Amino acid sequence: MSSRFVSDHCGRFPRRAFLADLGMGFTGLTIGAQLFRDGIARAGTPGETQSAEHLAALVPKAKNVIWLFMLGGVSHLESFDPKPALQRYGGKTIDESPYKKAVVDSPFYRKNVRDFAGTPRAIMNKIFPAQIGFKKRGASGIEISDWWPRLAECADDLAVVRSMWTTDNDHAAQLQFHTGRHVFEGFHPTLGSWIHYGLGALSDNLPQFVVIGNPPGDCCGGVATHGASYLGPEHAGVPLTVDPKNPLPFGTPGATVTREERAAELDLLRDLNGLTAIEYPADPVLNARIKSYELAAGMQLSVPEVVDLQTESPATRRLYGLERAESRPFGEQCLAARRLVERGVRFVQVYHGGGGGGGWDAHSKLRENHGGNCARVDAPIAGLLTDLKQRGLLDETLVVWATEFGRTPGSENADGRDHHPYGFSAWLAGGGIKGGVVHGATDEIGFHAVENRHYVTDIHATVLHQLGLDPRRLEVPGHKRLEIDYGAPIREIIA
Repeated sequence: MSSRFVSDHCGRFPRRAFLADLGMGFTGLTIGAQLFRDGIARAGTPGETQSAEHLAALVPKAKNVIWLFMLGGVSHLESFDPKPALQRYGGKTIDESPYKKAVVDSPFYRKNVRDFAGTPRAIMNKIFPAQIGFKKRGASGIEISDWWPRLAECADDLAVVRSMWTTDNDHAAQLQFHTGRHVFEGFHPTLGSWIHYGLGALSDNLPQFVVIGNPPGDCCGGVATHGASYLGPEHAGVPLTVDPKNPLPFGTPGATVTREERAAELDLLRDLNGLTAIEYPADPVLNARIKSYELAAGMQLSVPEVVDLQTESPATRRLYGLERAESRPFGEQCLAARRLVERGVRFVQVYHGGGGGGGWDAHSKLRENHGGNCARVDAPIAGLLTDLKQRGLLDETLVVWATEFGRTPGSENADGRDHHPYGFSAWLAGGGIKGGVVHGATDEIGFHAVENRHYVTDIHATVLHQLGLDPRRLEVPGHKRLEIDYGAPIREIIA
């Protein structure tokens, strides 16, 4: 028995420990659901308790975020960053092309992109032509590849950032994109957890940080990509499945427990907590626990309704691609994301291609890999943007599409591309972001981000800014943050 549970009085359990652990026994999901509204003190928040009003430093332009993350590394060169030079010099090495000096002789390359023997990798690989064409889309003329025909119809709503960079050249970059820190620096809070920590709730019956889809494998951060680290587990993402019969893995009271029995359990817990509240009327930790248990009970009743997509019209289901087997799984997740933000969830993180290194990891057969994956997500993502817009929700919902890194201009295994953290693309839409704009650029073959370069935390800072949060005020005593952790809002894409 852990010593924290044993009283100094005859080996008995302290009343508060008993009440706390009784509650945790049948509200397992509450580890991700203790942030509540109106600035009430947070249970277990390190350091000085702060109100949501104190933490909000800016006028918010968005209320919610839907974070779409493609696992494995989407090629910017076949999605949102066209490079005609790849076709002109396809089959040649960097050494044989006009780009040797710009690529190989750059300090950034010399520092970061040599293999273990000291040989520049780009000279070893031949330039690989783009595997799909591009067209100018919408009134804005943003160039988007032909693998994204439905999303291309939403071009005038997108702000494409073509100059992202990061430092991890392996799939732990999935963790780095969500925390801003390299895996060798340990686990740190994710963007969703900072938002959970910094803002009060919009709903009494739903968590404020929800995770949908298959998360990364353990090699790539695993659950830490939606974890909270030193902020405490109460600020971590709550995993949901799009299954009304079992939407809360590990969070249901059990198949043999009836609703009446569950209500009786909660009534007992409420009575016991009430007795303790008489003795400790101003205890913020107790008040926070009571709130968290009430939220957990509300979730068990509310969440199944949210993920019951049969209530949606046939037209809406078609919009998300639910009529096609290839796009139905991700379409259901995107539709569930819309239903969640519609009901007050702050941050919905949706993974695609989870497990192992990630489904977009096209070291070989890039055409087959990306062509198939785009067919699975194109209609659902376009449907999400269209649906949010027609419901009047896009103005207050910030949608972010991201991936951990891009792919190399050179080939690997003749018909694929290697990991590439030195220049890649992301896009944002809604939530006070300009539509129909392109920001930043990579060089002529997509190797380096060379114009308006943005480390991944600049995306974080932009999201926080649109929600009315200043990352520098989200401080936890005793936990030092680096200057790069804060990032800087990408003001050129903010309306």
